Amino acid sequence: MFLRATRRFKDGKEHRYWSIVENRRCQGNRVVQRQVLYLGEINDAQHQAWCKTIDVLEQGSSRSQPVALFPEDRPAPDLEHEVVQVKLSELELKRPRQWGACYLVLNLWEQLNLDVFWSERLVPSRQGTRWLNIFKTLVCYQLIDPGSEWRLHRQWFEQSAMGDLLGEDFALVQKDKLYRCLDKLLAHKRDFFSYLKGRWQDLFNARFDVLLYDLTSTYFESDPPDQEGLRRYGYSRDKRPDCLQVVIALIVTPEGFPLAYEVMPGNTSDKTTLKDFLHKIEVQYGKSERVWVMDRGIPTEETLEQMRHSDPPVCYLVGTPKGRLTALEKSFLDKPWQNARESVQVKLLPQEEELYVLAKSEKRIHKERAMRRRRLKKLWQRLHALQGQKLTRDQLLMKLGAAKKEAGRAYFLVEIRLPEDEEDLKTNGFNFSLRKNKLRQIRRREGRYLLRSNLTRTDPAQLWQYYIQLTEIEQAFKELKGDLSIRPIYHQRDERIEAHIFVAFVAYCLQVTLKQRSRALAPGLTPRAVLEKFAAMQMVDVHLPTTDGRHLILPRYTQPEKDLRLLLKQLKLELPPQPPPRIQSSTDSR
Repeated sequence: MFLRATRRFKDGKEHRYWSIVENRRCQGNRVVQRQVLYLGEINDAQHQAWCKTIDVLEQGSSRSQPVALFPEDRPAPDLEHEVVQVKLSELELKRPRQWGACYLVLNLWEQLNLDVFWSERLVPSRQGTRWLNIFKTLVCYQLIDPGSEWRLHRQWFEQSAMGDLLGEDFALVQKDKLYRCLDKLLAHKRDFFSYLKGRWQDLFNARFDVLLYDLTSTYFESDPPDQEGLRRYGYSRDKRPDCLQVVIALIVTPEGFPLAYEVMPGNTSDKTTLKDFLHKIEVQYGKSERVWVMDRGIPTEETLEQMRHSDPPVCYLVGTPKGRLTALEKSFLDKPWQNARESVQVKLLPQEEELYVLAKSEKRIHKERAMRRRRLKKLWQRLHALQGQKLTRDQLLMKLGAAKKEAGRAYFLVEIRLPEDEEDLKTNGFNFSLRKNKLRQIRRREGRYLLRSNLTRTDPAQLWQYYIQLTEIEQAFKELKGDLSIRPIYHQRDERIEAHIFVAFVAYCLQVTLKQRSRALAPGLTPRAVLEKFAAMQMVDVHLPTTDGRHLILPRYTQPEKDLRLLLKQLKLELPPQPPPRIQSSTDSR
């Protein structure tokens, strides 16, 4: 990497423009040059009218002053302002840090206009601690490269340009300040939900007449608590029953806009959550005609009856367990199939106050059948392989247990007969066969869903459309656990646990904003792909030693590549100007 000067003659005068360039070796042993940073013109003309000055910040001063830059190998003229000669041969690049993704996330924060809400609630302390900037850093960290608050303090902040973009230094992320900021958030949770609803309406014309409701869990890597709290053992959707966990209930719109969430103890039953959540939503947003879409296992018969008989009635659409389909199967036999939409057929079974809809999707049939065949084939091959191995009974049972876990529900399509004792196993081995009656029953139900609703006059095609939109809330859980790495949780106190989840929720709101923007302006790119493209832009400090023993420091973000420039144009984003240079003593620059 070296400094390159480009000369240009204009109006009979010579101008020199400087860039930092690196050599890259390509195929055929060719060497090409790639511009890393463009520094602009450092004019060494002899006349004051030809001189270009830059504003620099003196170390310890809040005001900038004009300075004329000249290379040390050229005599500097006498000018009205300070003249600084730099040693270009000793140029250094220091502190590479990630800039692009931080800039993008802060831009998303501005698009949601979150400063309007939080600036009144997270006011600076008397000691000058800017809690709003700490909260922004926590949210950006959760979205860009999530981890613990300790990792943010020890590593991530110094490797990012958050300090440059917020005008802060390392004192912003002292670990005690990070935890104290978490303690200030939950008091504003309810108000934030209301504000967020308004922002979704203003930005994307979001509607809230259909709400998707579901639950998930997330676990801890910690010892059991001495006293009861949110951390409990319970049914783990992450396949970690050995860990403590909490349950998270989430409401999103069919377009994926999050509206509210609740954190509950890890042993909370799904059936006990809906009643309280309905009340909280009505208290916060008022009673209106909403359709609640849920998966089976969430509402109880008592809750559904209360929803039907409330004033006004609360509309619902819920999936039903396979057992109810078995009970109603004969009732559906004489009902005709109706075309609800392309490749989707329905049968309707009216009841006293409800409507049962048996939906059949050809695409879902092919998908579920292919998944079942793939797992069953793999299990069949595994069982044949075990037959050829010389195993003890205990070893065989352990391997069958592993095969059962991998095969999932396909395991119950196979009947396995084990010998009574060790000797019989060595002599005859074990046998297995296909449960054909069970297979026929599963084939009849693949791609079929039994829905239950009190919307008796609604088009069945619309009911089906409502139900398949539950994939949006499943995607929300997937992104919270995948992209945002909400698990595992390291906190011990209930307030900190809820605050950690709240930070992840705000980060998810920013990700949804990016998803909606990219879907409209740059289709084909996921939010994570957009963040990764922006993350390629780095910031470095260009250190230019001066002849008087100081250092001129130019913080510069790298220029975007061609594909990123196109993405910036599509997203209608303009990069900010480069940060102002500063000058400081050699001791301070170390």
